Amino acid sequence: MDLFEKIKGNRGPLGRYQAQGHGYFFFPKLEGEIHPHMTFRGKKVLTWSMNNYLGLANHPDVRKADAEAARDWGMAYPMGARMLTGNTNYHTDLETELAEFVGKKAGYLLNYGYQGIMSIIDSLVDRRDVIVYDSESHASIIDGLRLHMGKRFVFPHNNMENLDVQLNRATKLAEKQGGAVLVITEGVFGMAGDLGNLPGIVALKDKYEFKLLIDDAHGFGTMGKTGAGTDEHFGVQDQVDLYFSTFAKSMAGIGGFIAANDEAIIDHLRYSMRSQIYAKSLPMPMVLGAKKRLELLKNDHTLREKLWEVVGSLQKGLRDNGFDIGHTQSPVTPVFMNEPLDGTNIDEQSTAASLAQASNAAMDLRENYGIFCSVIVYPVVPKGVIIFRIIPTAAHTLEDVDRTISAFKEVKQKLNAKKYNSLSIGEKIFA
Repeated sequence: MDLFEKIKGNRGPLGRYQAQGHGYFFFPKLEGEIHPHMTFRGKKVLTWSMNNYLGLANHPDVRKADAEAARDWGMAYPMGARMLTGNTNYHTDLETELAEFVGKKAGYLLNYGYQGIMSIIDSLVDRRDVIVYDSESHASIIDGLRLHMGKRFVFPHNNMENLDVQLNRATKLAEKQGGAVLVITEGVFGMAGDLGNLPGIVALKDKYEFKLLIDDAHGFGTMGKTGAGTDEHFGVQDQVDLYFSTFAKSMAGIGGFIAANDEAIIDHLRYSMRSQIYAKSLPMPMVLGAKKRLELLKNDHTLREKLWEVVGSLQKGLRDNGFDIGHTQSPVTPVFMNEPLDGTNIDEQSTAASLAQASNAAMDLRENYGIFCSVIVYPVVPKGVIIFRIIPTAAHTLEDVDRTISAFKEVKQKLNAKKYNSLSIGEKIFA
């Protein structure tokens, strides 16, 4: 069989929609300054699709720090991987500051979040060890699990009774093999916005021996009294053994970090993570820019206060007008456009009809109301689930919220009147 012909015959769960969605739903181009109001296909839109929680992407102090660092250092320095020729005092200072902020003794700076979490998992465990993980873990965690040559068990999302069962299985197997157990979950789940049940997980440490790794990409900077994360929010920082986050959300940048109280484990990762040993170090403008972002995140509490003001207004407005936003407890605001299903016995025809309906509603929002939000489908969420994903930021205003609620109310009326049902995706009859 010809490899390329095989690929062309099966484009995958997202590629199958390329003809209808490319350039519009997939790979859209939002142009202009990073701001709630940008340009899409020549029209101004109010966008709710930027993971710029604290509004730092275009903060004047951040722009100044980025520009000065690029001027002084260029984008190449330091050349090489951290282990060989890519280390500087600025890199080590940043990782120390990050670790201290999240209440850990040591940290390690990563060049990318996605590669970072994959490589962390790969470096922590061997074939004798057993991993137990939440079923709704991010794709980067799943890819890290695929690198693991040992056994892994999954527990249904936030189901502590089943986690107990899986930990019992994992513990017996690990003891038999001479290995250990690692539990992986998220602080904030980035699609539904609900929180990982960290108190429930750490309570099981009284019964089982395991280490806990959390991916808090959406919680860092947004959750907790100081913004130090979801474990701070729950008061379980001392029970989280490994804390990971990326710079791609609240820090509005590139990179990430891992932190722990056991300095020897951070040293192990520093000398073992293939994605860092064999890849270029973060360029100096990104490091110095991250230091400025962290400074603002720690010291300017008005940014987080403004974020939560917008979040509260938006989520209340959606709920009050009958929209299903699930169980979000974070800024992530999902609007479920059909009944969430369990992934079994899904009728392809009804699912396709729901997707067409949601796609046309999203087009109506963009074309006639100037509201841009992302449509999330499988495999990003379980089969049968369709979400309009809204990401509030500190840069949004309450006027932006009012405008959005008003538009969603009108679209809801059209949905109830089945005005989108007979349309094929892309059919432009909105008015």
